[in-house]
Amino acid sequence: MQLLETGEKSWQPQDYLPDMAQGDWEQDVKDLREAAEGCPDDLFVVLVGDMVTEEALPTYQTLLNTFEGCDDPTGTTNSAWARWSRGWTSEENRHGDLLNKYLYLSGKCDLRAIEVTIQHLITTGFNPGAKKDLYRGFLYTTAPGTCNGSAPKFAGDEGRHEKAYQEFSTEILKRDPDGLLMEFGDLMRGQIVMPAELMTDGKDAKLYENFSEVAQRLGVYTALDYADIIQHLVDHWKIGELTGLSSEAEKEQEYICRLPTRYRKLAERSMNKKKDDEVVPHSFSWIFDRKV
Repeated sequence: MQLLETGEKSWQPQDYLPDMAQGDWEQDVKDLREAAEGCPDDLFVVLVGDMVTEEALPTYQTLLNTFEGCDDPTGTTNSAWARWSRGWTSEENRHGDLLNKYLYLSGKCDLRAIEVTIQHLITTGFNPGAKKDLYRGFLYTTAPGTCNGSAPKFAGDEGRHEKAYQEFSTEILKRDPDGLLMEFGDLMRGQIVMPAELMTDGKDAKLYENFSEVAQRLGVYTALDYADIIQHLVDHWKIGELTGLSSEAEKEQEYICRLPTRYRKLAERSMNKKKDDEVVPHSFSWIFDRKV
């Protein structure tokens, strides 16, 4: 099972961008910009939000290194976990690079406002509530899913990464089902913190909320998708079929198995309410304060 791609054959951002070393680079950039002109502003807002999320990669590798027993104390540790975290980081690094360069070349975005947002997000950091716990860490990296899987190459990377974290948790379930279920239930009772939830451009106090609203309106990532992710995990891990659990773990098992239906009902209720509400346009500094 190949969970990471490295080496000369792995894709790189430059494979999908104009080659500035070639004689026809001006025409290639012109073609890219003409194609970008046909893309609506709300799509660019989502692309920028995804790129900002990806560019906060230093924070995520820092998070991985807080997981007890799954860290990289020297930076070159040769354990399987340390090699995984560095390989995962190297793959994720491509996503932000590609989006960043594309948005720059498109000419439709205020790159300085975007760069300010990235700097703020990395500086602020985020706390997903993993508590240095390996179980919670793997559950968190699996449960939230991603909102940037629309690009085929990104989807390939994210699919392999999701598969890896699922398989890590599958092995834990074999060895300590009570422990994983207790952490899973506790994690889901709290508010899942999305990686870019604390993003700010220094102007819009509700930047993440406004970005998320645009993404949901476009159907890129909705509350229904989240319900589907939890259902997938319940089915993949066959949580409803686990036996020999402690009484406390059985309660968590029942709670977790009910979550997808509960989330789906809440999502449908929220989406129906939004249909009845008037959509209020928001301006985004990322696109020179144009409103979407």
